[in-house]
This record gives sequence, C-alpha cells and structure tokens, in this order.
Amino acid sequence: EDPSSSSSTQNSVAPELPGFYYDPEKNRYFRLLPGHNNHNPLTKDSIQHKAMECKRLRLLEEEEKQNQKTTRAGLNSSVLLQKRQLGLLSSTSYCRLVHELKVNCMQRRKIEIHSPDSSVAGTNNFKIIVADVACERIFTVNDVEHGGCKYGIINLSGLGKESLTVEMYDNLYFTNRKVNSVCWASLTHPDSHLCLMGIAETPGCASLLPASLFSSTNPGDRPGMLCSFKISTAWSCAWCLNPQADNCFSTGLTRRVLVTNVVTGHRQTFGTNSDVLAQQFATQTPVLYNGCRSGEIFSIDVRQRNRKGQSWKAIRLFHGSAVTSIHLMEAEHYLMAADMAGKIKLWDMRTAKCVKQYKGHHNEYALLPLHVNEEEGLLIAVGQDCYTRIWSLQDAHLLRTIPSPHPSSKDAIPSVVFSSRLGGSRGVPGLLMAVKQDLYHFSYN
Repeated sequence: EDPSSSSSTQNSVAPELPGFYYDPEKNRYFRLLPGHNNHNPLTKDSIQHKAMECKRLRLLEEEEKQNQKTTRAGLNSSVLLQKRQLGLLSSTSYCRLVHELKVNCMQRRKIEIHSPDSSVAGTNNFKIIVADVACERIFTVNDVEHGGCKYGIINLSGLGKESLTVEMYDNLYFTNRKVNSVCWASLTHPDSHLCLMGIAETPGCASLLPASLFSSTNPGDRPGMLCSFKISTAWSCAWCLNPQADNCFSTGLTRRVLVTNVVTGHRQTFGTNSDVLAQQFATQTPVLYNGCRSGEIFSIDVRQRNRKGQSWKAIRLFHGSAVTSIHLMEAEHYLMAADMAGKIKLWDMRTAKCVKQYKGHHNEYALLPLHVNEEEGLLIAVGQDCYTRIWSLQDAHLLRTIPSPHPSSKDAIPSVVFSSRLGGSRGVPGLLMAVKQDLYHFSYN
C-alpha cells in the first residue's frame, strides 16, 4: 500500500456506514460531524490527516533504524556482482541496478547553512530550489512573512566535508514578488543569469537577473537587472540553448506564449487555448515544448513567424488533466509529463503514443516539477502529499518512497535536487531536500 493513501481498514474489519467512522483500535463506530472547524474533531479530513501522519512517523522510524527493504526480490550487491562476472548482466544493466541499490540505502542528514549575514540562514521557509547545470550552486526562493519572496544562492562546495555545511548568499533587493517559476539562463557564460516569473498584484513580472547579484563581493560592484517587464499572470519559463534562437527565453502566460530576445528586445507572441503551465526548449533544434492547463502538450518552432489560428503547433499530445511539468529526454525522441491527476507518462514523440506510466505520484492542484537523471536511470518527483518518490526509468518500478521530515501541509511540500555530482565535478552524489526552514542531504554512495 502506498504510504500516502488514507487508511481503509474499516472496509476489511467492519462494513462502512454512511455518516459514521469505524475506529479499529476502539472497535466501534463514531458519528462524522459536518464542517471543518475545531469544534468537530471527527471529520473526514481530520481522520485522513491523522492516518497519514501515523504512517509518516512510522516510515521515519523505519528509516532511522535502516529498515529499508530491497525493492526487487533477490536484489543485493553480491548477487549483482556474481551475475555480472558470469556474464548474465550487461554493463548497462549492472550499473542501473547498482544505482537502485544505492537509492534504497540513502540516509538523511540535516545540513547546517552558513551565511556571511547571520539574518539570512534559517529565517524563512524554502519554496523552490533549482540547481545549475553543473550542480555547483542552488538558487533558492524563500517565502517571507510579510508577503513576497526572498532570493538567494547556496554554494554546494562544502557538501564534501564531514560537517555537511553549505554557504548561502542572498540579496534582499528583490523581495516584493511571489515567484511561480525559475530557470537558469546562459547569456554571457553558462548559468550566468536567472529567469524569474513572478506575480506582484496584477500584472505580473518577468525578470532576468545576473547570478553575480548573489555573491560575497562588494555590493557596489554588483551589476543591475538585465531585463524586466510587466506581463499577465506568468506560470512558467524556459531558456533556449540552441544557437538558432540565441539569447532567447520563453514565458508561459495566460492563453499565450511570449518568446523574448534579451539582447535585441524582440518579442514573439503565440496565442494558445489555455494557460501554459510548463515549458522546455529542445537543444538540437529551436523548438519549444509547452504543457497546458487543458492537458494539451504542443511544440512551437520559434523560427517561424506568427500565424493566426493553431497552424503553428507541431507535435500535439493530450493528458486528461492540467500538465504541471514536462521533461524532454536527452535524445529528444521522448518526453516525460506529469499532470494534476497524479499521472506521469513517457511519450514517444515519433508515434505520439504513451509508452510508459509511472504510478504512485500524488497531485490534485499543485505545480510540481519532475526530476530526471538519465545517467543513473532514475525519475524523482515530490507529491502534494509531501512524499518524495523515486522510480526506475527503465521499467517504471517504484524504488523508494521518502517521507517528509515535517508534517505534511500545503506550505510544507519539499523541493528537491538530485545529482551524482552535488557541488560540481568533484562533488558528492545524493538528494537535496528543502522543506520549511531546513535543508537535508540524502547521501548516495
């Protein structure tokens, strides 16, 4: 049974009666009262939350005792090595299964965050963490008490030390907007800037900030914001790395897509039938993939001129619910997509068919990202129930379900980063998890 699902023991022990709740511990029925206030302790929501919290605590206790069970029968390091030596496993299969074993044995450790400014670390809740391509830095978005967000960059070079400490630098100048989406941008050099899509009141705002703003250098030497303009409600953003659409980033808005060249200022608008919640550029071609609230996924070749109607849409795929995240695979023949029904599908874009489905993800309304590590054959996603799940890309097998260190709530959904090189080429492998005011490292060795 999935740890996030509500308890259904009453179905096997006693018949379910409308308006009543059966407590297996007390072996009796209790009346369910309408409403959600504190005077009615027995509501469906409170019962479900209590059951989920009990399971979360039980899973945390099992993890602390290192009671992790093997996800596949007969899978252990000695058996794998023996099969490899006998020629029963290819190098690719052997490496993939070894990664599965390592993921299952990851242990959680809390990271101490150091900052030149003592008021920075541990004062606000993490909302989003996004790693650069080399996984040397983590850009963080933190909610602040008076509204808006605080931005910062965490340097991961300290993760290789025994003390597991990291350094965080932030700039309090940009704190007045809520942030919906963030991506790293390579303008002057790889990962030199950051695209931020935010909402102030109405309209929203798109900004392109130099990453050097968040550094320990003299504030007088810091460059200013490169690009900022007001837009309608912004949901997503993506930076193009293809030279045919150089220096361009895209913004997913309400019923339209806006592609902007940050050097020339030229903008191109594509109308859509729905809000664009997820975006990613291809690298081999200047093609932008978009996931919509309507469940549609379509691609745009940004070299073409605007056309009326929908004739500029190329590949078109359809989910049954709002698409919250898309990830184009390395060979660019497959695309991974997640939606608000909790479905994660792998699409073959040559045939426009779903070839795999990864079950167990939980989502009803949140914009939750996917994290794909093709090198190690893993898919990671955090559900609205605050559980982090890891699947095998190869056969969609659910390898591990990690409970949150904090009680589940809408404002405590973890944000994660996974890499085999956290901190750069000589970094340490593992999973970083930011939840509430804390940062955790799940060692992967």
